[in-house]
Amino acid sequence: MRDEIKAAIEAILFMRGERVGADELVEILDIPLLELRDIMRELIGEYYQPGRGLQIMPVDDGYLMCTKSEYSEILARSVQPVKRRLSQAALETLALIAYRQPITRAEIEKIRGVKVERVMANLMERGLIEEVGVKDVVGKPILYGTTQEFLRLYGLTSLKDLPPLEEE
Repeated sequence: MRDEIKAAIEAILFMRGERVGADELVEILDIPLLELRDIMRELIGEYYQPGRGLQIMPVDDGYLMCTKSEYSEILARSVQPVKRRLSQAALETLALIAYRQPITRAEIEKIRGVKVERVMANLMERGLIEEVGVKDVVGKPILYGTTQEFLRLYGLTSLKDLPPLEEE
C-alpha cells in the first residue's frame, strides 16, 4: 500500500510539473497529513540517492519534482530554450514586489519614480507575480505578490530564502 501511495505521489508531481500543496495531496490520496509527511521524507530520501536525475523538493508546505542541479549543463545542451531575459526595470520591480509584498502598483511607482504598468503586465504574463488581494484604503488598489513560479525560477523554497537586503 505504501509503495502504491509513493507511486501515486510521483505520478501527481510529474504530471503537474509545479508545486503541489500538502493539503491537496492529502485530499487526493485520502491519507492523514502526518502519514503524507512521513512518506514524503522517505520519497525525498530515495530521490536523494546518487544516480538519480530527479529530486523532490519541499516548497512552501508542498512538494515539487524537478531535475537535480548537477545535470543543468547536460540539460542546457539537450534543449535550447528560448531565453527571454528580464529588463533592468523588470528586475527592479520584481525585487520590490518580492521584498515588500503585498504591495500596490502606486507604491512601486512611488519608490521607483517611474510608471510600471507595462513592466508589471510583463511580469504577470510570465507568471512571476500575481494579484493577491486589495488594500483596505480608499479606491481599493490591487495588491501584488510573487508566485510559485518566481520561487521555482530563482531556486527558492520560500520567501524566507531571499538574501537579506543591504542597509543603506
